[in-house]
Amino acid sequence: MITCHLRYEIDPRQVSAFEEYVTGWIPIVNRLGGTHHGCFLPSEGANDIAYALFSFPSLAAYETYREAIRRDAQARKLWRLSERTGCIRRFDRTFLRPVIEMPDAGESLTAKAGGVGTAPAT
Repeated sequence: MITCHLRYEIDPRQVSAFEEYVTGWIPIVNRLGGTHHGCFLPSEGANDIAYALFSFPSLAAYETYREAIRRDAQARKLWRLSERTGCIRRFDRTFLRPVIEMPDAGESLTAKAGGVGTAPAT
């Protein structure tokens, strides 16, 4: 599994437009084979930082999704919304791999799979 972490720098005057944009991606990701974990908007602290997380079974599945959204009418509508409102100043995309604790064995899935940089469970 691969998880995409998006960190957005948004225009604080356009939070409503950004919320429409970012929540619009939830059904698209889910429809195209991913699992959306949610969007996180500013509350306390910095008022111009937001996040979104979603996962795909593999990097290949994510690449298939990236190809599909280029042709997706709803995705194009959301891109136009972000361009029209200027709600997104910039964003960074980072890929993460989950380390999930196994309650019965006490070792992570990464360790069970022989992942690089993992230590045996103690």
